[in-house]
Amino acid sequence: MSTTIDLGAFLRARRSRLRPEDVALPDFGGRRRVAGLRREEIAQLAGVSVDYYTRMEQGRVPNPSPSVLDALARALRLDEEEIRHLHRLARTRPAAGRTPRPRTERQQVRPMLRLLLEELRDVPAMVMGRRMDVLAWNAAASALLGDLGAREPAERNIPRITFLDPASRDLYADWTACARENVAYLHLEAGRYPDDPQLASLVGELSLKSQDFRRWWAEHPVQDKTSGVKHFHHPVVGDLDLTYETLRVADDPDQALITYAAEPDTPSHDALRMLLAWAAPTTTPARKSEGLGQAKR
Repeated sequence: MSTTIDLGAFLRARRSRLRPEDVALPDFGGRRRVAGLRREEIAQLAGVSVDYYTRMEQGRVPNPSPSVLDALARALRLDEEEIRHLHRLARTRPAAGRTPRPRTERQQVRPMLRLLLEELRDVPAMVMGRRMDVLAWNAAASALLGDLGAREPAERNIPRITFLDPASRDLYADWTACARENVAYLHLEAGRYPDDPQLASLVGELSLKSQDFRRWWAEHPVQDKTSGVKHFHHPVVGDLDLTYETLRVADDPDQALITYAAEPDTPSHDALRMLLAWAAPTTTPARKSEGLGQAKR
């Protein structure tokens, strides 16, 4: 994944989603050959020359200044996460925001996260690592999401399961929303680690095998995985509305504990309790030899 090409593609994708009325520009009518604003319109809004902006989209500006990027962010109406992503792609942030070197060694689950998984018996929980790999999980997570321990270690990856396992389309009541969130988070990862060969391989595999992934990846969405509500249609207990929270380790943001919980005194809470009671005799927790399901690579 080339940084300059990704920067140009991101700019083009964001330009294509804007209309003249979105940015208070006059629209003199006439048919536009492509969707969105023209390059000269973005250049005008950002206060740069058309030639300079064109070269940016073509990947021929190796180090645009932070002030230029901020001006483009305002012109393109980027949100906070998209602004950070833009600066990562351009590699202009100082040391505090500099993109780390790609890390390819096997991730080890943090001891405290492993302990939390052991304690969260009634809450589906898992540890997510780089590229959205599932590093560890508890029995409740397997009851909700399917037997993660039965998958090969390389297959314990949230986007790969979402896009390539047909069962996921039945499990998630709003599969499209979940799948698009995964694409947006992988784009965020690509901005953080543009030279990660395993991430490039994952994106290539999903692009080849899933038309949906390929189409949404080309839109360059960017979104962090923080919190929200997911709607499940579980084959055993039916509909579940669960709130998920993502808790990151301060000194190791590449690992996150993700939990799923139901509001008390709701049908979803009763259904979750029923599911865990049903699965208790048959669901095997992640093997101790793998550190509560720690993925081996």
